Amino acid sequence: FLDACSKLLSKGIHPTTISDSFNLAASKAAEIIEGMSCPVDLNDRNNLLKIASTSLNSKVVSQYSSVLSPIAVDAVLRIQDDSLPNCVNLDDLNIVNKLGGTVEDTELVDGLIIDRRVESLCNVFTVENAKIGFIQFCIAPPKAEMEQSIVVSDYTQMDRVLKDERKYILEIVKKIEASGCNVLLVQKNVLRDSVSDLALHFFNKMNIMIVKAIAKEKVEFICK
Repeated sequence: FLDACSKLLSKGIHPTTISDSFNLAASKAAEIIEGMSCPVDLNDRNNLLKIASTSLNSKVVSQYSSVLSPIAVDAVLRIQDDSLPNCVNLDDLNIVNKLGGTVEDTELVDGLIIDRRVESLCNVFTVENAKIGFIQFCIAPPKAEMEQSIVVSDYTQMDRVLKDERKYILEIVKKIEASGCNVLLVQKNVLRDSVSDLALHFFNKMNIMIVKAIAKEKVEFICK
């Protein structure tokens, strides 16, 4: 196109005329392509598989199109929502990459994968019929807004500090237990540990599974 433009300019044709001509050509091309197109029926899975395979043929993983096409189509169909303008919100799909596998190991999970380990201080690793809670605050002793030091002069004062800390954390843990929650997700805090060891001890006694350090950008997706 640029080469053609330079030839037209050399003939003395004004740049605006060339620009307008390109816009006319683009409109005509869009009209022709629209006329060639066929409506896509989201209920016709076989046709959708062909479309996905054609798209993948131009990608690096083209040789795996037979593996990836059904996964892509089924994933999109599962989040189909007729109330949306385009029927599908691709933000409802999450791709988790794991080192060490091959393309053939790719699988579609009907649910949610959280790429974090259950806390080692918890003895609960499997929960059925889970009632899941998600919090965005720390279950740890309050922290002052500015750096300061506290001087404890004798063991009774230290004992009081520890009791207050224990009482504060226990109240939070009991409220979470009272809600019926048996799996708790905790957002990551970059400044401090989001769940203290004492809190993990209480949660363990109450058989509540803890998964912490959930990335902030994943919060909305996981909640949805």
